[in-house]
This record gives sequence, C-alpha cells and structure tokens, in this order.
Amino acid sequence: MPEKYKKPKFRLFSAVLATVCIILVGDAVAPTASIGNSQYFWWIIMLIGFFVPYGLISAELGTQYPSEGGLYTWIKKAFGKKWAGRVAWYYWVNFPLWVASLADLVTSYLMQMLGVDMTWQLVLAIQVFYIALVSILGVLRISQSAWVSNLGAIVKFIFMAGLGALGIYVLVTQGSANPITSFTDLLPLYNPDGGIDFTGLGFVSLIIFNMLGFEVVSTFSNDMTNPKKEIPKAIILGGILIAIFYLLPSFGIGVAIPLEELSTDTGLLDSYSTLLSIIGFSAGLSKAIIVIVGGLFIYTLVANISSWSFGVNSVVAYAAEDGTFPKSWAKRNKNGVPYVVSIWTGIVALIISVAGILIANFAPEGSEITNLFWTFFSLSLVTLLLSYVPMFIAFLKLHKKGPQVKNGYWISGGKVKITLFGIVPFILLLIALFFTLFPEFNLEMFAYNWPLIVGACIAIIAGEIMVYRMSKKAPAPRKAKAELKA
Repeated sequence: MPEKYKKPKFRLFSAVLATVCIILVGDAVAPTASIGNSQYFWWIIMLIGFFVPYGLISAELGTQYPSEGGLYTWIKKAFGKKWAGRVAWYYWVNFPLWVASLADLVTSYLMQMLGVDMTWQLVLAIQVFYIALVSILGVLRISQSAWVSNLGAIVKFIFMAGLGALGIYVLVTQGSANPITSFTDLLPLYNPDGGIDFTGLGFVSLIIFNMLGFEVVSTFSNDMTNPKKEIPKAIILGGILIAIFYLLPSFGIGVAIPLEELSTDTGLLDSYSTLLSIIGFSAGLSKAIIVIVGGLFIYTLVANISSWSFGVNSVVAYAAEDGTFPKSWAKRNKNGVPYVVSIWTGIVALIISVAGILIANFAPEGSEITNLFWTFFSLSLVTLLLSYVPMFIAFLKLHKKGPQVKNGYWISGGKVKITLFGIVPFILLLIALFFTLFPEFNLEMFAYNWPLIVGACIAIIAGEIMVYRMSKKAPAPRKAKAELKA
C-alpha cells in the first residue's frame, strides 16, 4: 500500500456516521414493519439479546485483533483456515444478491415516484447503471469516500425521522391503521385462536438483519487516528442512533397502512403518500414530497452499499491472500483497496438482475419485476446470517485467552455474563435462520419457499466445494500469514 494511504484520515464523527450508514438500511424498514404491532416487543428482545452483545463483541474483537480482515481474521484465530474460508464465502455471496435486490428496488421506487411504467430495456439500463456505480465506489478507501457515508447517514435521519413524525401526528389526530386493541396485540408468538404462532419467529431474521454491520467498522482501523478508542465509541453512539431511527419509520408505516396491504418493497413511499394524504396535503405538494423522499431514499441505497463494500472487499481479499479464495481476488489498486472482489460482485449482481428481469417478463406466469426484491433479499439474508453463526462461539474462545492489545476494548464480567453474551445471540441467529427457511410446519410451505431453500443449499454446497479445493492448493503467501498473526 502506498505510504500516503497509511496516514489516518477517518475521524470519530465520520466513523459514527459510517456506522449508521452501514447498519441503518432503509430497504429493510418496510419488511420489518410487516411484523405488525408485535414488532415493538421483538425490537426490545433483539436489542437486549442480540444488538447489545453483538456490538460490544465487535468492539472487543475489532480492537483486540485489529485487521482489515475483520470476521475472517477472528474466525481463523479461533477455528482455523477452513472455517474462516466458509465465513468469507457466505459473507461475499450475500453481497451481490443484496446489490441485485437493491438495483431492483431502485427501479421500483423510480416507477412509483414518477408514476410511470418502464420497459424492461429501461429497467435493465437503470439497474446496470446502479450496479456499475456502487462497484466503482466500492474500490475507494473508506477515508476517500467518507462524504458518501456521512451524507447517507444524514439523509437517512431526515426521511426516517420525517416518517416517524408524520406517524405520531396522524396517530394523535386520526388514529392508526393498525390499532392496538389489547396488550395481546403486542405479544410475540401470540395466537388469538390459542397455542403459539411460530410463524412470528420468521421475522426475527429481519430485525437481526437491521442490526448487522458493526464488524465492518473494525475494518476501518487502518484509516482511523486511534481505533482502540474510536471503534467502541462509534459502535455505542451509532447503535443508540440506529435503534431510534429504526423504530421511528417502522412506527410511521404501522400507523399509515393496514398490515394486509403493506408492500415489503415500496411500503416506505406508500406510507409517506398515505400520511400526507390523511393530513390534507394537496396532490401536487404530496407528489413533490414523494419525489424528494424517493430521491433521498435511492441515494441511501448507493451510500449503504458503498459503505459495506470496503468491509466485504477487505474480508474477501484477506481470504484470498490466505489461500482460501482465488489468489487474483487479493489484487489491490494504487489506493490499497481490493478491486477484483468489487468487479466480481458487480458481474454476479448483473447476471442475477438480468436473469430476474428476463424471467419476470418472458417466463410463463412470471412474477412482476417489483416482486423480485423479496426473492433476492431473502437469499441474501440467509447467506449473511450464515456468515455470523461462528462469530459468537469464536468470541467465547478468544475471550478466554485474555486481552491481546494494551488499552483495547475488553468486555468485563464473570463467566456467566460472557457466556450469555456469546450463546444468546448465537441461538437467536440459529432460530432466525431456521424459521426464515421453514416459516411453517407444513408441506404447503415448500410450495412458496422452495426457491429460497434450494438457493441456500446451492450456496452452502458451492462454499464447501470452494473450501475443499482451495485447501488442496499451495499454502498462503508469507505476507498474508504475517498480517494475520499481527
């Protein structure tokens, strides 16, 4: 890496905003709101059982084992190269799927904002442009593109707080589209017909997805002035802001749209439009506001991916340097950023987008373009959750070794507390994965969820094949070994 890029340029303020930009994902707000009124209890449960321990664990591992390799480095130190390779594979596979889902969402929002239908050729052109743009931004160091994430975080604050404020006003003056008639409406797993409604557990994955990304912040360590102090502060301050700004828009959507009418892809704009109409805004003014909000939202879809890119690219590049990914994926540009990873992400995302558009438009009884978002998003969600499963057990193992870095963040407490910090999030992850793949205990479930199950199986098998083949090749270069031991 050129010497000039070793100088820290990424300050605490930017780190906090980058944390918010990475974790606060607007595209997941509407799917989360589809949980209904019980989402508030789910949020409390997940904040205590997952969000807090996950954030503090990320701070400890990120400062005790500082590395742009992030998750890969931690898993390798705990369980060895093969498990680290699996994690890097799942971590990367989720990314082009997510990019493709957001490319689809961009075209859906543009059609809704402008009130027009697009030809499939125009849809394809817009999605290609989006994928190319985020791929290019992905080869910049986070310190170079800090303005993108900073502005993205501020923009998210604006439109999410705006939706929450509108929701509060309409609730007070007009009431809610999903009123809370009794305390049982708030209870997770409650079935009014008796027994337990296990389908609610399928929503756990959505809330967990909304909380992921703290480990990406640790990959910024080489760009920070004092990562040992700034990473924990960024995670804590960013976490508080994230919790607030997730609940506000979810509340606004719940007030605006009946649960059975909520769209998981365009629900956010639908809610703005409904709330503005209830308040009494004119059609012209409402339209103008929707266009502005939609434009801000689309910008966040660019900022979100560009912020994630550096972390994903760094993890995969470390894996390539260590011999668990193809060697060419470790190539870096003059700024020291892995660029081959970004190229492959763009290629795979483009293939997925093109295939989805062609199927939606030409296959018999194909679904509409706007329905593709949930398909891509769900598979991305599963593969991302898979990459985190070993992290919490790795924490328990590495924590036993004691502090490795002087003045690094360290979670204090006895054996019971530390064990709970590792085991509870681990169990919640497994529950989320299982009920995302198998939301109901009946055969009818396979009729609509088989693409997700098959896709997840293919991703797992492909990962095992890659790990097996790479383990048979030459040992890792000395450079990678030295960095991973540092």
